[in-house]
This record gives sequence, structure tokens and C-alpha cells, in this order.
Amino acid sequence: MPELTLERVDLIRVAMRMRGRFRTSFGTQRDRDIVLARVHCGGVQGYGELTAGEEPLYSEESVETALTCLRAHLLPRVLGATVAHPADLAGRWAAVRGNRMAKAAVETAVWDAWARARGAPLSKALGGGPGRVPAGVSVGIHDDVGALLDEVGRFLEQGYARIKIKIEPGWDTDVVEGVRDAFGDIPLMVDANCAYTLADVEHLRRLDAYGLMMIEQPLADDDIVDHAALQARLSTPVCLDESIRSAATARRALDIGACRVVNAKVGRLGGHAEALALHELCRSRGVDLWCGGMLESGIGRLHNIALASLPGFTLPGDTSASERYWEQDIIEPPVTLAADGTVAVPAGPGIGHAVRADRLRAVTVAEECHTPGREPSGSRAG
Repeated sequence: MPELTLERVDLIRVAMRMRGRFRTSFGTQRDRDIVLARVHCGGVQGYGELTAGEEPLYSEESVETALTCLRAHLLPRVLGATVAHPADLAGRWAAVRGNRMAKAAVETAVWDAWARARGAPLSKALGGGPGRVPAGVSVGIHDDVGALLDEVGRFLEQGYARIKIKIEPGWDTDVVEGVRDAFGDIPLMVDANCAYTLADVEHLRRLDAYGLMMIEQPLADDDIVDHAALQARLSTPVCLDESIRSAATARRALDIGACRVVNAKVGRLGGHAEALALHELCRSRGVDLWCGGMLESGIGRLHNIALASLPGFTLPGDTSASERYWEQDIIEPPVTLAADGTVAVPAGPGIGHAVRADRLRAVTVAEECHTPGREPSGSRAG
């Protein structure tokens, strides 16, 4: 198989307005500050997406810290390099600790280019296959339960295979009870985004009465020990998200009983290669695995869909349609939801959809071009 030489990396900063506000225990999101990585390798291009937020709330990384790391530490280590496989990048970055989302932005772009160079869908390059994957949808915190029920009802009518609702202290058991009363035994889970402590165990035990698929990341991101103590007290499976930064941390969490379900996010893990290692771990242990989302544009969403096509992804992921968050996505065609609650795994080379140059230009606020041994050149819109 031909090798790839990283001749150039473009970092494209875009501003995208979401269709509506999305509130979690971290805060409320309406505008997304997204950085796209575009790699150039021997006439082939590939796209990846930085999934860090504007502020370091979900993780230690933010858009600005990731850009600093990319410019000063990550890109100098790979520009001009020739790699036989995208997983080879991890070795070149081994001395740079953490900064997984920054690494994933470029690593996933290289996966896209690598698959395109072979004329293969990204799903096949990762070990998955064609077809369709079930799609779940995430519902944020609302001002009142009635508004949330209206939104859940709309998503169920559209056919989503699973509903996830965000919770926090004061917005949890009554909300879940309202959803169950209104919609019955639908596939339902809750996501706390680290909003509780072990002192809340008796309160969280009340959720056991509602037959939830899981409660995602109830406690602190850096405390699998307390999660193990909590899981021992709950019949509802605990799913870990923020805590799982590698296959190794997942192994430790599973070894001590900190969770029964694992969420895979490409950015949080540092790229597809580590996501594949996590996939193999969960599959070998018979642990349910699903693909989470980070309010990505269509580029990041297509990477998620390709990953979710692997056989070890046993539960619907946050792989909702483009229209869930965007009036107009930057990919063509957009990701769409079928009546059976699935989205298609693209069959074309790489991520399988075109990136619309005109739409990308319309939302670009800055762009910088990095080549080996030269200062980056760039431009800023406006």
C-alpha cells in the first residue's frame, strides 16, 4: 500500500450558528467555534475536526489551547513526514502529553486522506462496513418540562432510535418521570456531565425506578473509584464518557467495576487509532459501546458514523442528522435520518461526502497554512 507524506496542513477556523440553544450542566451553547484540519498528501486531501469547546469545560482543552499545541508542538513533528498508516502519528506525538483533541483533529484528517488514497470508505478502512447505523439524539436542559416533552415528541416522530436527556441537580428525577409518563417504555438514557458527587448516591438511586438504558458520567471526570462505589449501589448501568481518555483507562474502569457501558468519542480519545483499541477492549469483554457526539459539523459527524459502523458498537450513538443542529451543513449531501431511525454509512472514498467549498468559505473566519520548515501563512475573514 502507498505511504502518505504530510505536505501541508490547513487549520480552518469557522463560526457556525446552531439551530437552537443547547444547554447542559456546563452551560448553554448557541454558536460553535470550530477548527477544521485539512491535510494535503500527494494530491489527496483529508478533513478532520477539532472537537474542543470554546472554553475548557468538557475537558482541559479549548479551541485556543488546541491551536497553540498544534502550531508549536504537534504539526512540527509530522509536517513532511511519511507514514505507512495513520496510527503511526501517535508515535511521533508520544512525547506530547494529553492534548488529545488537538491530536485527533489532524489524525482523523490523515485517516480520511489514507482511505481516499485507497479508494475506500473510511468505515472500511477502520474495520467497519457499509449499511446503516442506528441514531440516537441528545436533548438539552430546558426551562420547563413541557418544552422538553415537546422536543422529545418531535424527535420520536422523526424516528430516532434512542433519546438522551441532559440532567443536573434539580433537573433529573421529575424530568425522567415526565418523559416516562408521556412516552412510555422508549429507549431512554440520561447524561449528567459530571454534575453530581458520591454524596448524591441516594438521590441517584431514585433513577433506578425508570428502567433507563444508562446514566452517563454522573460523577467527576477524574474519579473512577467513586464511580465504582456508585455503580455498586445502582441497578442502572453507569456509562463513562469524560473519564475514558484511552483504552487503558477504560480497562482500569472496567476492572474495578466503575461502569457497565462505555462512550467512545474520537476527539476525547485522541483519534481513530485509540478508538479502535477501545473498541477491541469492549468487544473482548462483552461491554456495550456507543459513539458520542460533540456538536460537530458534518465532517466530525461523518467520522463518527464511520466509527459507529464497527461491530462492537452495540448501542445507538449520538449520530443525529445534520438538521438536528444546523440549518445548512458544510457537507453535501447532509446526513439524514431514515424513518427506521438509522443513518447511512457513506459508501464513497474517505468520509464519503463532499465538503462544499462555498459553504465553508461563508463560515470561515480565519485560515492558516502550515508547510514543512516554513512559518505558517494565513488569512482572516472580515
